Amino acid sequence: MKRYNITVNGKAYDVAVEEISGDAPVVSTPVATPVAPVATAPVITGGTEVTSPMPGTILDIKVEVGDVVKSGQPIVVLEAMKMENDVNATCDGKIVSIAVTKGTNVETGKVLAIIQ
Repeated sequence: MKRYNITVNGKAYDVAVEEISGDAPVVSTPVATPVAPVATAPVITGGTEVTSPMPGTILDIKVEVGDVVKSGQPIVVLEAMKMENDVNATCDGKIVSIAVTKGTNVETGKVLAIIQ
């Protein structure tokens, strides 16, 4: 089951989607619930993107926007396959954007933070 945020006519919904085979009976069960509107983040140009090396769930964020980091310093803790993995800064610099929150499910390659 995958979860998505969908906006319909300006109203945001948190929905769960399950793939079923062609032989399975379809049961209509309402799963959409309204969620608060999401503020648009400022567009950051330039910088080095720190991306998720694997799919998983964000357990902790070790830095805040404005923090100065060194290459190799942990940025976030990612749970994947029931193991906690540090995702580290790939360069020295300042955190200018954090694109995830605790509890966010991410796919491989998802931008987690930007360092300038």
